[in-house]
Amino acid sequence: MKKTNPVGKGLLLLVIGGVVGYGIGLGLDLLISGTLNFSGSVASAFALLLAVTAFFFGLYGYRGITRGLTWQVVGTLLGALFITGIRALMGSATVFGPFLFSEPAWVFGALAGVVSFVFGVGIVDDWFNWARGIDTPEHHEDEPGWEKYFGVSLDHKVIGIQYTVTALVLIAIGGTFALIFRTELAASQLQFLTTTFRLFNQTGPQFYNTIMSLHGIMMIVSILLGVSGIMNYVVPMIIGAQDMAFPRLNAFAYWVAVPASVLFLMSLVLGGFDTGWTGYPPLSARAPVGMQMFFLAVFTAGWSSILGSLNVIATVVRMRAKGMIAMRLPIFVWASIATSIIALTATQLIGLSFQLVMFQRLLGMPFFNAAKGGNPVLFQHLFWFYSHPAVYVFVLPGLGVISELLPVFVRKPLYGYRWIAMSSLGIALVGFTVWAHHMFTSGMNEYLRVPFMYSTLLVAVPTGVKFFSWVATLWQGKIETPTPMLFVLGAIIVFLIGGLTGPPNAAISLDLHLHDTYFIVGHFHDTIFGGFVFPFFAAIYYWYPKATGRRMSEFWGKVHFWMMTPSFFILTFGMMRIGLLGMRRRIVDYDPALGLDTAHLIMTIAGFLIGLSVLIFFINFFRSLKHGEEATGNVWNSRSPEWQVPSPMYVHNYEVPFEVVGEPYDYGLHGSKYVEFISPNEVPQHPHPPSPAKVESIK
Repeated sequence: MKKTNPVGKGLLLLVIGGVVGYGIGLGLDLLISGTLNFSGSVASAFALLLAVTAFFFGLYGYRGITRGLTWQVVGTLLGALFITGIRALMGSATVFGPFLFSEPAWVFGALAGVVSFVFGVGIVDDWFNWARGIDTPEHHEDEPGWEKYFGVSLDHKVIGIQYTVTALVLIAIGGTFALIFRTELAASQLQFLTTTFRLFNQTGPQFYNTIMSLHGIMMIVSILLGVSGIMNYVVPMIIGAQDMAFPRLNAFAYWVAVPASVLFLMSLVLGGFDTGWTGYPPLSARAPVGMQMFFLAVFTAGWSSILGSLNVIATVVRMRAKGMIAMRLPIFVWASIATSIIALTATQLIGLSFQLVMFQRLLGMPFFNAAKGGNPVLFQHLFWFYSHPAVYVFVLPGLGVISELLPVFVRKPLYGYRWIAMSSLGIALVGFTVWAHHMFTSGMNEYLRVPFMYSTLLVAVPTGVKFFSWVATLWQGKIETPTPMLFVLGAIIVFLIGGLTGPPNAAISLDLHLHDTYFIVGHFHDTIFGGFVFPFFAAIYYWYPKATGRRMSEFWGKVHFWMMTPSFFILTFGMMRIGLLGMRRRIVDYDPALGLDTAHLIMTIAGFLIGLSVLIFFINFFRSLKHGEEATGNVWNSRSPEWQVPSPMYVHNYEVPFEVVGEPYDYGLHGSKYVEFISPNEVPQHPHPPSPAKVESIK
């Protein structure tokens, strides 16, 4: 009997689940409101929840992620019905709302859904067993093949891949949103997002505001997940650890991000929101229910970031290999430590700022209501105290990837190792003193402007240290240019442009004119693409053979690079040009008299070429799992310890521990050695020796 294709079965059930959910939503809407609203939010919300759950049921069965999503759906409905019942018993005049349930019911239901997902997926099972006095195995055996990635695993490599693939999914969704609104902006006047357009209870301009806002926040969350993916996969291997310090907490940090991703999509169908990704009040205090889903999604994803960063710090501090003193750590580890310090100490502030707006909406607390003595500028201080250091959470791991890979493909030592290591900590430290440069036009106290201008310009110093080091490392090197190296070089150039366009925004007199124009959009995209997106692709191409035992296609990797890079330059230079000519950001339409139609059309074409290049990457990524060239050895001729053992990696990384005996980046120096594996006779007996079984490659 022919085996059923699980992907095909999942897609079929996705369609069926979507249709059934849409029908249920229509029926409930008709029952409550008395009308059939085919483009409304209720039918769309049920269609979304049931379709996603049905897809994973077809793909994986009722376990792992499918059980978690099922519990999230049930928990959301039960929580909403609970609050609805209470409001009915209290005689409330608004038992139901425009989106079936009232806003308090949706908020409590969404929170109950997140908690239900965590229990349903099974990530807290061991902790509850321990609380009941039941012993559990220290390490759980993973399912074979690809199925282990849809259930709870304690292996840091599996979790790293789960983070990475989830990040890629969110990048695809956020990028699709960008292509939709980029198409609308290809010409002046409204094209298809008109005032007669109706979807999810939103008109065309309202829908533009929602997908523009979701594009920003979903890309940001995808970057946070991508950062966690790289750090989870790479850090334990390159420091010689068997796993992360807290494997169950590591898995919990990943799985709590999954229901958060669902809440982001729920915000789209529950009326959307029009604030941009920043969620500023007073707009966010009166936006539809989708605003609350946005707040809850960010709040939930923040837990993932906080717990993951705590784990990274503990792992590096306590689990390094013998001889790996501070100044022999790989540079990527220094970048990960700096990133984790920021995430651990600042993420609470964005959660707090959003939580206060939630309470203002639900309970009438006037935190940011000026009419009742509140201060909306306070929100911006709380928000940016995290959200500007968060930029360094995005870029520091990427800059670490650049410094890690550059010596491998230049075949010479990394210039200024100690300076680069300390510059990461310097960026993290100074990054906490610059947040208010986002607020020069906000009406904050004027005497604060000049100190923040100088502190912002000061960030260029530790960042410049990295650039000088990279250039010196490249100088007279024996440069090789496989796909990872191309993306490293692209990252350096793009991030340089992002850095050079930053100081004008730090200067008060210039920022008063540039703020809220497309110049800021172009600068930010250069910074994020150069600081994370290009290094992220470089890291995937570089460590893909270690994860799978196969290489991604070099030809299609270079097609990806050479299609994306020039297109990106056209897009961002175009953004900065039209910004200087007066084009405001976050608007659905613009005046034809500005003469920007041709520029917008060219930028839209460039945006679609970027999308096509990323599609090529996805095809290459998944096709290479089965058809890629086998690569079980040290394919990049690297000195790093993970490449000294066969690929894919052993379950607990190294059968035999190693000792660090030299410097990590002494490429080209005759006789130099970084690590030396300890003889089995010298290895102390351990009550739980690592399993000799290799991780089965992804099938």
